[in-house]
Amino acid sequence: MHSTEIAALFVDIGGVLLTNAWDHEARKRVSQQFGLDLDELQDRHYLTFDTYEQGKLTLDEYLTRVVFHKPRSFSRDVFRAAMFAQSRPYPDMLQLLRDLRARYGPKVVAVSNEGRELTAYRVQKFGLVHVIDFFVSSCFVHLRKPDPDIYRMALDVAQTPLEQVLYIEDRDVFVDAARGIGIRSILHISHQSTKDALAEVGLGLP
Repeated sequence: MHSTEIAALFVDIGGVLLTNAWDHEARKRVSQQFGLDLDELQDRHYLTFDTYEQGKLTLDEYLTRVVFHKPRSFSRDVFRAAMFAQSRPYPDMLQLLRDLRARYGPKVVAVSNEGRELTAYRVQKFGLVHVIDFFVSSCFVHLRKPDPDIYRMALDVAQTPLEQVLYIEDRDVFVDAARGIGIRSILHISHQSTKDALAEVGLGLP
């Protein structure tokens, strides 16, 4: 396959370019930091977070249901800052995406499940607007992976033929969903494995 056949890259954010925004380990760390009952927080989180990620709740509304349903000795602002501080970049993957853009010039479309405020923070903090052209995030489009409609929306946004799209994702269930509608996909395991898989489809890098 010649590299020019890949005209658009779909890429997940959490787990590929950055750490996950608010996963189990992040919730565990923050719960310990603030002395919260982790089991209670987890129960409330699982009943609420999908709605937040779909853009149907604000972060403050999520926090009211999950953390601030009872008096606390700390403020919402302090807790929000601790949530945001859990995000870290994967510099090698961000550089890989920069190199791909510079060498091959594909459109880059983020296809991610994230809440609005967390997305806004991460985009600004890690300069994602400099490596991603369009953000098809669950909080913006009110759809969550693995709903096939979020991938169809990304195809509409990219205005790129299906056969010229390649998707990089770290969760196999989401890879399977994308493949189910015909999107070629790479299951991201590591920087090197993804770089090797890209080379196999004609997007080799030094």
